[in-house]
Amino acid sequence: MSAPTHPPLSNADPLAPVRYLDVVLVVLAAPFVVLLDLPLLGYVVGACAWIAQRILEVVLDQAGRRSDAKRELALRFMSMIARIWLLGIAIVVVGIAGEREDGFTAAVLCLVAYTVHLATALILRPLDRGAKHP
Repeated sequence: MSAPTHPPLSNADPLAPVRYLDVVLVVLAAPFVVLLDLPLLGYVVGACAWIAQRILEVVLDQAGRRSDAKRELALRFMSMIARIWLLGIAIVVVGIAGEREDGFTAAVLCLVAYTVHLATALILRPLDRGAKHP
């Protein structure tokens, strides 16, 4: 009887916890939102919008890497514009459908998540380039 074979872990991203630190912080903010009695609707909409735009970013980045340079650039540009519109529309809609505090909570959550995402992207950029070009 042979031992079960497992796929090699060489394809796993060792920097994934850092790369997705913004998503982790958005999820970990939930207990604080409840304990501090902050607008829950604003948090939920902001968190869902942030996570949805991060998924969209990953999908479009992977599609861009599988294509030529011109298409990759177009997909990155489209990704940036679409993700900003997604967040903006979600914040405005929750602010109108709920209360202004809901919109404010969603906006602050997205701003903090964006700041963390930008900082980690800037920190990881040299490491990503080093892995592509040894």
